[in-house]
Amino acid sequence: MPRGDNMAFLPKGIIVPVVTPYFEDGNIDYEIYRKIINYLIKNGVHGIFPMGTTGEFYAVSDDEYRNLLEVSVEEVNGRIPVYAGVNHITTRGAIRLAAICEKISGIDAISVLTPMFVSQTQDELSQYYKRIAESTSLPIIMYNNKPKTNITIEPETVARLSEVLNIVGVKDSTGDFTNTAEYIRLTRGNDHFSVLLGRDTLIFAGLCQGAAGAIASCANVAPRLVADIYDKFVEGDLEGSREAQFKLNPLRLACNMGTFPEVIKEAMGMLGFNVGKCLEPIAELTDVQKQKLKNVLFNMGFLDN
Repeated sequence: MPRGDNMAFLPKGIIVPVVTPYFEDGNIDYEIYRKIINYLIKNGVHGIFPMGTTGEFYAVSDDEYRNLLEVSVEEVNGRIPVYAGVNHITTRGAIRLAAICEKISGIDAISVLTPMFVSQTQDELSQYYKRIAESTSLPIIMYNNKPKTNITIEPETVARLSEVLNIVGVKDSTGDFTNTAEYIRLTRGNDHFSVLLGRDTLIFAGLCQGAAGAIASCANVAPRLVADIYDKFVEGDLEGSREAQFKLNPLRLACNMGTFPEVIKEAMGMLGFNVGKCLEPIAELTDVQKQKLKNVLFNMGFLDN
């Protein structure tokens, strides 16, 4: 389907998959969520992305999904692009969520994860993305998170799908930098397609190879630092970009202490954003883990001793 006014949309920069704050009863805390959006924008991020993996997309009803997207668009108020997660096991389920996004004025693009649980072939994945693309006028970013889904989008498949007019990018969260580099190499002649990093430790490396930016969960906690990796790179300050990357890495590595995205939520709580814990069955960090996380944030200059 033609994209109309969205034809020229290209995802770039540091896009934040925003955490979803919850009250103890499991309801979404929209007041805190609005404060987070403004904190992120004030600190220079280039896109807001509700309902990604970091936002616990799997935990909400369709009504909660729609409400959170509407609040996101309202609070961003056109200052930077808004991306929405569209994630489902079935093609029809993803199309249903894309249709919700289509009806919300102000959503600039959707990120579509590979189906979970079902072990698709590459041909089935191709048809999955093509069918969703045909159903919507919104630009689509494919999302490869093999560590979570056990499904990957092979570089050759990405190259073929990059020719679909409203498939405008891919996010690579595999952590396999050879895979990312192949995405870039095979699509580098396509001026309407972007490759985005999904592993926060590889943002600088990706930019050096030709990536357009990153969808970075740690930017919830350290938005200015993560934005510096991109901004300094674009300005030609490669050493400054690399140093920002090195400063960020201990936080991303600390995320391995708990079930994702609990470490991100714990860190935000330590910085004064009462986002609550992840919904069950994800557990809080242990006291020992919390102290290790505090040490990381202290060493990064985000907490006083």
